[in-house]
Amino acid sequence: METKKLFYVNPHLSRFSARVLSCEETEKGFEVILEETAFYPEGGGQAADTGILGGVRVLDVRERGEAIVHFCDAALAAGETVEGVIDYDLRFDRMQQHTGEHIVSGLINQRWGWHNTGFHMGTESTTIDFDGVIPAEELPSIEALANEAVWKNLAVNCWVPSPEELPSVTYRTKRALPWPVRIVQVPGYDSCACCGTHVTHTGEVGLIKLFSAVPFRGGTRIEMACGKRALAILNSAYEQNRQVSQAFSAKIQETGEAARKMNEVLAAQKYRITGLEKQIFSGIAISYTGKGDVLHFEEGIDNVAVRELADAIAEHCGGTAAVFSGSDESGYAFCLVTRTGDLRQQVKDMTKALNGRGGGKPICQQGRVQAKKAEIEAFFANQ
Repeated sequence: METKKLFYVNPHLSRFSARVLSCEETEKGFEVILEETAFYPEGGGQAADTGILGGVRVLDVRERGEAIVHFCDAALAAGETVEGVIDYDLRFDRMQQHTGEHIVSGLINQRWGWHNTGFHMGTESTTIDFDGVIPAEELPSIEALANEAVWKNLAVNCWVPSPEELPSVTYRTKRALPWPVRIVQVPGYDSCACCGTHVTHTGEVGLIKLFSAVPFRGGTRIEMACGKRALAILNSAYEQNRQVSQAFSAKIQETGEAARKMNEVLAAQKYRITGLEKQIFSGIAISYTGKGDVLHFEEGIDNVAVRELADAIAEHCGGTAAVFSGSDESGYAFCLVTRTGDLRQQVKDMTKALNGRGGGKPICQQGRVQAKKAEIEAFFANQ
């Protein structure tokens, strides 16, 4: 059975009627084959269309030889004529991404000669893998040229050359392809073998935005978005930047500089706070001079400060310094320090009794326990 591919005749067709040639129940649901269809089957990096067919849901579409199989959630009667309605918003979004990808891949092939080796259309953005290095600093120029192609509103030509014509057609391909080969051409920008659906004019792509170019398997992976997706991402980024500009009391075009200045201020304050903290820790440590083993709780300090305070106390107390910081609800970070001896067994016993874990060197053990302050105090009282 052969299915006529209406999605190639008119990629914007969203509603059609067709006769059911067969319907078979399988483990994956009901496999329906139509005389003709506007539902695109998965292929070429583009996901299958979904929608409604004769009142039942089309969950997936696959090509099987010359037939196109619709995987439906209920049966349809063979011989009857049914109406199909594809999820057009999703289809159009994918056409925007796919045509935009062709424009970008064509420009990169023209400039560097690199080939597209992978294409994935995600739910938010699209990634393209290339077999060569694309400097990240070149993305703005590629993006500018790609959007020029959009603004020119060029006709996107899709056709299958005859066996005699094909050898004279220049097109991007990673390997030699046997006839028939479907060509998708954006005049002046790209010519490529492709089985996917595309917009009829480049203006329908709307917008092409390139986000990143990173090394990937010896080549480069580019992340991008087109059309409605690109607009949604840029609108979200603008809103976040607007909030940042309000927080920094800076113009929306100057938030980067405002953030850098804020980081400088925070770094200076952190340096000052660290100095004051060390003075406080020194005073605490001196207060324990000659006290022997010490258990100390200090609120609101991080793991590094816990270790520094324990080390300072151990320098003066003449025994083991055990410092804890946290709360009964969230648990406590700890550090035990001694100048002589081995703390590993003590910490092993402590973490077992107090539902925690820790480790380190024999004279310095650090970790966390999920216990209450009273339980920690009781453990050390019995040591």
